[in-house]
Amino acid sequence: MSTPPLHIGAGDPSAPPAYRGGAFLACQQFMRNHAALAGFFILLLLGFAAVLAPWISPYDPTALKLSEKLLPPSFSHWMGTDYFGRDVMTRIVWGGRVSLSVAFLVVFYSLLVGVPIGLVSGFVGGRLDNALMRMMDAFLTFPPLLLAVAIVGLLGPDLENVVIALGIVQIPVFARIVRGSTLSAREEVYIVAARALGASAARVVFSGILRNIVSPIVVQITIVFAGAIIAEASLSFLGLGSQPPDPSWGRDLSEARRYMGDAPWLIIGPILACMLCVLSINFVGDGLRDSLDPRSWRAKTTGGSTPRVPEQVTP
Repeated sequence: MSTPPLHIGAGDPSAPPAYRGGAFLACQQFMRNHAALAGFFILLLLGFAAVLAPWISPYDPTALKLSEKLLPPSFSHWMGTDYFGRDVMTRIVWGGRVSLSVAFLVVFYSLLVGVPIGLVSGFVGGRLDNALMRMMDAFLTFPPLLLAVAIVGLLGPDLENVVIALGIVQIPVFARIVRGSTLSAREEVYIVAARALGASAARVVFSGILRNIVSPIVVQITIVFAGAIIAEASLSFLGLGSQPPDPSWGRDLSEARRYMGDAPWLIIGPILACMLCVLSINFVGDGLRDSLDPRSWRAKTTGGSTPRVPEQVTP
């Protein structure tokens, strides 16, 4: 006799709210967060500007025009020009393309490796859990940026190596968060029931546990994304990331500091771009954290108290 399909968590009052209309309520809560919405739209604008940089940029970001070097902001050059006559606004747009691409790849690769490690470690437990977590702890003992500098120093200064270094640094972070969430989720009633009904380990992990620990993963993605932008700018500032004449917010800051006395406008653009991008991501992350936490919107909809689910008494 075949076992009927299992919908892990569906209809169970102890299951997370994602199975009981919680996704819609979370979306509503996010839409009510004005700071998160503002951050989301700013990120959209920055993303569109980065994607459409070849079509919206009025100048070549790497073309030299020494006859127009260190020009102040004007209608022709909204943010002025640098020492080599390159339009600062154009280089900021192209630099955003670099920073956002690096941050996206760092998040993707660290998720690709860190999430499976955390799932396996938390679900299997025992000696495998201890071995994997001690390995992750070994990476976490080093300051993240210092470890990234060491890795890039070994591999060589290049954006691809920056992605590899920052991805390695963030893998233990995702592994730790996923492992902790998995340890809690595997003891829930709906997971225990699914395993008792004969559901395979893969089905329990992917259909039950992984779907119900999305909230902390999503919030951590925003934190890692913002951190990757700052780290890429820092490494490029030190000469370990983007190499001249390629545009980068960190690289442009490194070059602008030499001419702060003669052309202070050079340093304003990259700083504002980096600050605006990171603040927007933080606003979105705060909004996601509040909207994905059922205790937050339940408290708001019930006047500050979380409704208690009555216990099921089995005869």
